[in-house]
Amino acid sequence: MNFSDEGYIIKLLKHGENSLIVTVLSSQFGKITGFVKGGLSKKKLGIYQLGNTISFNAYARLDENMPQFRGVELVHAGAVSFMQSEQKLFMLSCFCEMMNSCLAEKEELEFLSFYIKDFMNSVKNDNFLVKYSFLEYYLLEFLGIGLDLSECAATGVKQNLEFVSPKSGKAVCLEAGLPYKEKLYKFPHYIVDKNYNPTSLEVADLLNMTAFFLEKNFFKVHGLKFPNNRANLLHNLNFTKEKE
Repeated sequence: MNFSDEGYIIKLLKHGENSLIVTVLSSQFGKITGFVKGGLSKKKLGIYQLGNTISFNAYARLDENMPQFRGVELVHAGAVSFMQSEQKLFMLSCFCEMMNSCLAEKEELEFLSFYIKDFMNSVKNDNFLVKYSFLEYYLLEFLGIGLDLSECAATGVKQNLEFVSPKSGKAVCLEAGLPYKEKLYKFPHYIVDKNYNPTSLEVADLLNMTAFFLEKNFFKVHGLKFPNNRANLLHNLNFTKEKE
């Protein structure tokens, strides 16, 4: 196996005295984990930071072996933008852990790559939580556990959809859902309408809902622990319903 690509660094592990195991989200090959000899040297320290974009050549004798990353170069120092605040650093940590936990090795990212890139670029505009909410919503679809928001699960109507059932992941119209509204999630209008200027309440509702479905339909199914930083995301960012 021998290929070249570039991607975002999402995980770093020390290996031996001076080397690293690096995981990147690459544009063509998805999540790739490789060995970097001498990655902890002072000369290379600025390259290997979470959130940075690197270019690399991956080489392994056999496809099932972990590749070695060679000729690594820094393409974009994205880590610098996230270091501007504790909130941004926490958001980066959450993103990296969620992507590393949910994505399989060498699985093409397909449509998800657009939302990953959109989120990574958003940190400069302080719109990172909204962009992350889009990413997490479409992560459900990518994992095969997406929500069905096309019509009401109870009546079949396609208008006046206002809720989402936590049991089925399907939309519920206002008339059918109103008596049970305390047990239902809010319909994510801003996601469906591609509105990138939602209220704080809308974003909080969406992220509470995606967290529920990710934990229920992915993490528990695969025997994985839901990441603590994601579970505490809204609290740690002080981004709650009280902001509305």
